[in-house]
Amino acid sequence: MIALSGGGTGGHLSIIKALKNALNAKGIQPVYIGSNSGQDRDWFEDEDGFSKKFFLNSQGVVNKKGFKKIASLAQIFKSASTCRDIFKEHNIKSLISVGGYSAAPASFATIASRVNLYIHEQNAAMGRLNKILKPFAKEFFSSYDDRSKVKDYPVDISFFQNRKSIKELKTIIFLGGSQGSRAINLLAMELAKELNKRDINIIHQTGKNEFEKIKTFYQQNNLKADVFDFSSKLIEKISKADFAISRSGASTLWELCALGTPTLFIPYPYAAGDHQYYNAKNLADKKLALLRREDEIEAKKILKEIDKLNLEEISSNLKKEINPDGAMKIIEEII
Repeated sequence: MIALSGGGTGGHLSIIKALKNALNAKGIQPVYIGSNSGQDRDWFEDEDGFSKKFFLNSQGVVNKKGFKKIASLAQIFKSASTCRDIFKEHNIKSLISVGGYSAAPASFATIASRVNLYIHEQNAAMGRLNKILKPFAKEFFSSYDDRSKVKDYPVDISFFQNRKSIKELKTIIFLGGSQGSRAINLLAMELAKELNKRDINIIHQTGKNEFEKIKTFYQQNNLKADVFDFSSKLIEKISKADFAISRSGASTLWELCALGTPTLFIPYPYAAGDHQYYNAKNLADKKLALLRREDEIEAKKILKEIDKLNLEEISSNLKKEINPDGAMKIIEEII
């Protein structure tokens, strides 16, 4: 039996889902080990395709200090003991960890349980947990490491199935993630009137905190926009877009590549190891994306830069950056 572990954020959880679907295609229903914190339950509590699901009381450690950090570490190792029991009860032979604090208990438990540990590192800058655990892993997968046996990112097949030909800018999507991005929200509002004048459709993911405020902005200014905070059918919205302005978490970045959507990436400035910047730089260096820090955003200049882009050429080349069988290749290496 194979177990999958990781989560906390949609980036980690989207990989879990892609790997789960690949295992299901092989007739395997894996065990999922996640956390009660973060988005794990929202994603998977009612998800089919798992033989069993466990949500433990693990929490993040990186941003905590003093007693809170000690308490979080203690909880991780307490949950690791629970994971060892889960391994025994369900005859787990291999664990695939995709990182995030949700993965910590099960990943540490493999060391003392003779369970094979496989790691998928999402980002160009390796996370702390994966740095610690990499020496114990039987295999380490990364889209940014030439030594990886599988370089294609595990993106759900539905993104490849929704590819389209992009020739001109008819629809733009602003993606701040489920938590939202104030910088992207402000940029969207600055550009909205000009985009409406040009008859360019706006799709705007605001995040929960600023949803009402931004929805009101569009209504008061009589501006047309599809405004939402969270959607379980996000792919349907992204696939309508000819251009995206987005954070550069790894899963979002590679999903946009899979769709072939040209993008301006505005990295989250406080991401661990500045990994969002380096994720996007990989594409920007190849002239396949625009990349700006939050303090480099100037709405008029950005619109002029977008106008100069050859969207058709960029879209075509983005599709060459990733193949549709990354998740299945990882699963075949493991089984």
